[in-house]
Amino acid sequence: MKVLVTGAAGQVGQALLQKVPDHIEAVPLTRAQLDLAEGAAIQALVHSERPDWVINAGAYTAVDKAESEPELAMAINGDAPAHFANALSETGGRLLQISTDFVFDGAASTPYAPDAKRNSLSVYGRSKATGEDGAGNEAIILRTSWVYAAGGGNFVRTMLRLMRERDTLRVVADQTGAPSWAPEIARTIWALIAEGDAGIYHHRDAGETSWHGFAEAIAEEALELGLIERLPKVEPIATREYPTPAARPAYSVLDDSATRAHLGDRTQPWRQNLRAMLVEEKAFG
Repeated sequence: MKVLVTGAAGQVGQALLQKVPDHIEAVPLTRAQLDLAEGAAIQALVHSERPDWVINAGAYTAVDKAESEPELAMAINGDAPAHFANALSETGGRLLQISTDFVFDGAASTPYAPDAKRNSLSVYGRSKATGEDGAGNEAIILRTSWVYAAGGGNFVRTMLRLMRERDTLRVVADQTGAPSWAPEIARTIWALIAEGDAGIYHHRDAGETSWHGFAEAIAEEALELGLIERLPKVEPIATREYPTPAARPAYSVLDDSATRAHLGDRTQPWRQNLRAMLVEEKAFG
């Protein structure tokens, strides 16, 4: 089975390539090899490679910058999945499209089910919702949230850097979600492809927290592992005290119970996965 993996240099892309099942030929595609903003290039590549699956892990992920680059964000996140879907319908392949919790507005107080109404607050979220629609009825759509991995560009590694530089950090405490460790996302993706059933699925680490709670856990675990020399003070602040160009959902926890029932598995608690990631980070030096 041949599987094209876009975004191969990203956190999820790298995790996917590290966990490729034995019977699968994975073809990694970085931005340099495939510009997701170019529909013609997507069509040509699919017809040339004729993959059984495309895992579209590539994306425009600069949430705030998307507010000033809506056309580019839409081309990459919104239009590319439709180009993949159209080409794959002609070659006989399938698409697994990765999406986000940002398709929701955060007005809920309980986890969002896969069929919950979408109402994106940002250009980024709207572009990803458009991508979901363009992926088509034969696709697998996997939404996930707060992605992090050792060696990547993410909240955890940003916090580690700031904790080495500062005695006090101010972190938003009124946005609640669930971290998702990239190796676990990859495990879920390969399992969904093995099952092959189209539909919308959710993935996250078990539990939920705020960005402030996540930062406090990072500090505690990092200190214990020797990644930082002192425990910084992590002060909670409101979203209004840290204005950003893009609005974020106040509550974006994804209900992954249907995914776990479908696959007959479970995810580990987010703090347990955080520690595993930090152990890897320490090994990287």
